[in-house]
Amino acid sequence: MGAEKGEMFARVPDKVYDRLQKSRVGIAGAGGLGSNIAVMLARTGISSLVLVDFDKVEESNLNRQQYTLDQIGLDKVEALATNLKKINPGITLTLSREKITEENCHILFKDCQIVCEALDAADQKAGLINGILTKCPGTKIISGSGMAGYGDANEIRTVKKMSRLYLCGDEKSDFEKVEGMLAPRVTLCAAHQANQVIRLLMEEA
Repeated sequence: MGAEKGEMFARVPDKVYDRLQKSRVGIAGAGGLGSNIAVMLARTGISSLVLVDFDKVEESNLNRQQYTLDQIGLDKVEALATNLKKINPGITLTLSREKITEENCHILFKDCQIVCEALDAADQKAGLINGILTKCPGTKIISGSGMAGYGDANEIRTVKKMSRLYLCGDEKSDFEKVEGMLAPRVTLCAAHQANQVIRLLMEEA
């Protein structure tokens, strides 16, 4: 049994809350996907999050990321931590302002049961996935691919690609190919990732 639920989590079933209170999840990237995933998990009652990102908040981020105007110029992980603590003061946060590579990801996300990939660059995505799958044998990874533009929301889905790899998105609407990164589809993809975290922790996926 984890920390006492309190009124905030009254609508979270006891079995879900108890499991989340024993869980540690990593989020690689604190942008459109990562910041939204983190907020959803914090609201659900996750006990511990590891947040890794080396960027700072920019004004262009505010259209889809969980930051405010007064946080422009701050490190994303620090700004996100502030916002998460305002939502869920009991959450434990581990922050790293580092660039994620295939060589260091197993160190950054040590002891995480699940890692959510929320990076922009294709080479960084591939490196993280390869690193986690090869160096963290007990860790599952949930990646995002295809959430740009304003296409059909029903095309965003979650697919199991390998025994420990899951992919969320439409797998075609990358920002290099489709104009615009808008809050609705980005948040939809993030919601798929956050929901898949809970399903895996509850051993229902």
